[in-house]
Amino acid sequence: MTLDDTLRRAADTTRRAADAAPARRSLLRAAVTGAAVAGAGLALDVSPAAAAPPAAAPPASTPPASRPRPTTAREALRALAAGNLRWRTCRERHPDESLAVRQSLTSGQHPFAIVLGCVDSRVPPELIFDQGLGDLLTVRSAGEVLDEAVLGSIAYGVLELGIPLVMVLGHQSCGAVRAAVEADATGGRLPAHIQYLADRIAPAIDRATEGDARVDATIDANVRLVRSRLAAEPDLAERVADGRLAIVGARYELTSQEVRRVA
Repeated sequence: MTLDDTLRRAADTTRRAADAAPARRSLLRAAVTGAAVAGAGLALDVSPAAAAPPAAAPPASTPPASRPRPTTAREALRALAAGNLRWRTCRERHPDESLAVRQSLTSGQHPFAIVLGCVDSRVPPELIFDQGLGDLLTVRSAGEVLDEAVLGSIAYGVLELGIPLVMVLGHQSCGAVRAAVEADATGGRLPAHIQYLADRIAPAIDRATEGDARVDATIDANVRLVRSRLAAEPDLAERVADGRLAIVGARYELTSQEVRRVA
């Protein structure tokens, strides 16, 4: 079974878990509209217990609990899916923020996933996945645009820290994508370095659609384009080929706060 098959099957598990907890639905953010989007869900084997808040915070002097750390792409996806479920049902745990954890991280870090996301202030990876210090290596550029600094940052996480998962995370209503689409349609030039971003998003523009639909389709196409470019990097491709690394595309919906796979 492929990773994509597992992700699709696990999406049904997540939805059933959410439906089985009516009390949680009352906690959904007022901004949620329930807008449906195409694509398989991100979640992997998320149980209702994954969204439950901790019983009590340990004293600051207590050493950090040795909670299991994801060591494979599948485990990392499961942890991200569980965290996103907690986020969108307002049951965040805010893990790994205690004084003991902060002190333990002075000697090293072992993040379990890299998230390449947009700079948009509405999409902070640590929050939407309910993760804490030392959990995620986050790299952010407008429209998830790749350059040498971004590539080097991702390569550092994979090659030096041994991180098994890279997620390219686009999002609904991406301003960088909209700017690129509108500049392409009018033939205008964007100010200063913003044109650099538009030029790199331009190959993903979906010309089969118009208006807002074009922007929305291009958001997904841009995620796929960035993912394919990363997968073509020789050092990363080698690890993908032997199963040590997975590179996946995903999208965050501002209206529902849900992260979904971009196939």
